[in-house]
Amino acid sequence: MRYIWLTVLLTLPAVLAIPPRETVIRVKNNEELRRALHLAAPGVTILLAPGEYEGGIYLENARGERDRPFVIAGMDPRNPPLIRGGGTGMHFVDAEYLELRDLVVVGAQYNGINIDDGGTFDTPAHHITLRRLTVRDVGPQGNCDGIKLSGVVDFRVEACAVERWGDGGQGIDMVGCHRGVIEGCILRFTDDKGFGVQAKGGSSSITVRRCRFEHAGARAMQIGGSTGLQFFRPPLRSGADHAEARQITVEGCTFIGSIAAVSFVGVDGAEVRFNTIYLPTRWAIRILQETRSEGFVPCRNGRFTDNLVVFRSDRWFEGGVNIGPFTAPHTFTFARNWWYCEDAPERSKPALPVSEKEGVYGVNPRLRAPERGDLSVQDDSPAQKVGAHALPSGR
Repeated sequence: MRYIWLTVLLTLPAVLAIPPRETVIRVKNNEELRRALHLAAPGVTILLAPGEYEGGIYLENARGERDRPFVIAGMDPRNPPLIRGGGTGMHFVDAEYLELRDLVVVGAQYNGINIDDGGTFDTPAHHITLRRLTVRDVGPQGNCDGIKLSGVVDFRVEACAVERWGDGGQGIDMVGCHRGVIEGCILRFTDDKGFGVQAKGGSSSITVRRCRFEHAGARAMQIGGSTGLQFFRPPLRSGADHAEARQITVEGCTFIGSIAAVSFVGVDGAEVRFNTIYLPTRWAIRILQETRSEGFVPCRNGRFTDNLVVFRSDRWFEGGVNIGPFTAPHTFTFARNWWYCEDAPERSKPALPVSEKEGVYGVNPRLRAPERGDLSVQDDSPAQKVGAHALPSGR
């Protein structure tokens, strides 16, 4: 791999300014970063020295290749650079094989990080990796997202932290995204507004795994949603069955607080398994239908299994499950979930729309140290086989 300081590279003749197969460009200020972005190409890595950089970074057609991604990263993961402000902190249009890692994005006005297909639904952004990013203090008012993905396929969001997004926005928002994994992320908010993670607009084949949601908005995990018909990716086809989302899996996650931990909204097929839900303020689950245009199926075919739910009776409405009109709750499956009401164990059984198979009600799971945020279970817990701690290895 070849290492080049940008100030040296830019003095070379134009014929030599084409990056070799693998090039590392080190930058230490705003001017050098902006100039380096024009050299985006397969095999190029731009390393940002510790310090502060101006937000509002915008780049079209940032394209790497399968074994030679285009990378923007912090030079020192222990002291990542801070990208502050801008309408959007970092915005990439029609990117391919792009990796962002070890960066902090703070104080953007609209979105922290935005990656999209430029409105060309037939040419999505693809093979995107976001790793060890921190995004915080976006907005704070309106539909402002920490990480916004629109028309992105084959992507991974790993070990990222998103804190305090817009009061009408999402920590991570996906519109028309497919074949993605969000894993090991933390989403924190301070109010019951907005949502934590959302997958809508025709999104499919997405897994949210081993993430932690701490008071992550009104709906911590929103499977589906409400999308303008013109924004679906791929576009809606006349005569076909439509849904906001399909084949969404949420597993091994921990939910603390929020009005509702998990919401199924206009979804056709989703699985929520091996999660721990602790003290939601109204419901563990919502089943809703917000998009009611012609061709949209009722919210259906959800599976809720092997989850651990701990709640209090004074913050538990409708038996913990809110069911809206125009839904098909009878198509849902509930099995092997563990329900425990802390202050009134005899009131632990939820009001489910269908009978549950092998559910457990009113038995103390013996959480290890919930007052310190540790929601794993003690060694002698009878709930060893359910909850986030019980997600089988290899998933």
